[in-house]
Amino acid sequence: MKSTDLRPGMCIRLDGDLQVITQYTHVTPGNLRAFVQIKIRSIRTGSTIEKRLRSGEDVEQVSLDRRQMEYLYRDGTGFVFMDTETFEQETLDEALVGDLMGYVKPNQQITVLVADGVPVSIELPPTVELQVADTPPGIKGATATNQLKEATLETGLKTRVPPFISPGDVIRISTADGSYNARV
Repeated sequence: MKSTDLRPGMCIRLDGDLQVITQYTHVTPGNLRAFVQIKIRSIRTGSTIEKRLRSGEDVEQVSLDRRQMEYLYRDGTGFVFMDTETFEQETLDEALVGDLMGYVKPNQQITVLVADGVPVSIELPPTVELQVADTPPGIKGATATNQLKEATLETGLKTRVPPFISPGDVIRISTADGSYNARV
C-alpha cells in the first residue's frame, strides 16, 4: 500500500519489525516534495519513534484479525482481557495500550487487533460515555463562550468540560482527541 493511504491504528511491517501507527500527518511544504510523517510503536520492544516517508512510497501492511474481548482488570504486568468466544485470558502490555485504556471501563467489550497471533492494539469506538469523578465547581455568572474546566473521569482520564458539568454527570467524549462532545 502507498504511504499516503496509512491511518492511525494500522499495523505495518517496517525494517522487518511489526509497527502500529499511532499518529499520521501528510505534509506538503510550499516548494518541496510532499511527505508523510508517522509516529510508530514497535510491537516487539514497545518503543515509539517518528519516521518520515516519501509521499507514495510503498509500505507493507499487515492484515489484522479482530477479536471481541472483555476488559477485566489491570494487574502488575498490564491489562487483562478475556476472549468472549474461547474464554482465554490475554494480558496486554501497558506500552501497547496504556494511553488508550483511559477510554475503557472494566467489563466493557472491546475489539482487540491481533497480528500473527500476537495482540497489538485495541480498537476504540468513535465516542465513549464516562462518568465525571471530580471537577471544580463552575463559577456563577461566568458566561464566556469558550470557557472550559478540567475534569477527571471514572477511568482516570482527564479532559476539559464546560462549566455546567458537575461530578456524577455522564458525558460523551471523542476517543480521537479526548475532547468533550455532550452531556448524556
